[in-house]
Amino acid sequence: MRRTAARAGAGSIVDAPAPEAVAGPEQTAAPAPAPAPTPAAQPLRTEFAFELPRGYVDDAGTVHRDGVMRLATARDELIPLRDVRVQENPAYLSVVLLGRVITRLGTLPMVHDGVVENMFASDLAFLQDFYRQVNAEGHTRAAVECPHCSEPFEVELGGSRLGES
Repeated sequence: MRRTAARAGAGSIVDAPAPEAVAGPEQTAAPAPAPAPTPAAQPLRTEFAFELPRGYVDDAGTVHRDGVMRLATARDELIPLRDVRVQENPAYLSVVLLGRVITRLGTLPMVHDGVVENMFASDLAFLQDFYRQVNAEGHTRAAVECPHCSEPFEVELGGSRLGES
């Protein structure tokens, strides 16, 4: 079904109150009740800190581990599909995509797909998992179950090093 908006001056319809709802000279309208207080809205978290398991080693030999990844947009996921490298090798998509959404890595002035391309495989795998967790679920927590007592609990995936609890 198609909806169209009425143009100004083209006979737009105005909702008028029902006749019994209009206050006459002998009746006065009751004041509207104050809206119930609502809890403060949580701001949307768009950036997530992480720490690479091994770290990116730059040309000077400096190891960069701490970084920040932002939420991906539809544009972030669509633009790499036009990249020739991705068209020739679909596995390259994650490299280009991560180069777009990682906003900071250590003291590097800029993070791009060339940086991601030269990361250790374990760091790339960590970032791929981190990307999926952040963008699919909106947080970096995962529900797990204790292998001994079967008690469910959550673990924080972002910002911690592999193997630490």
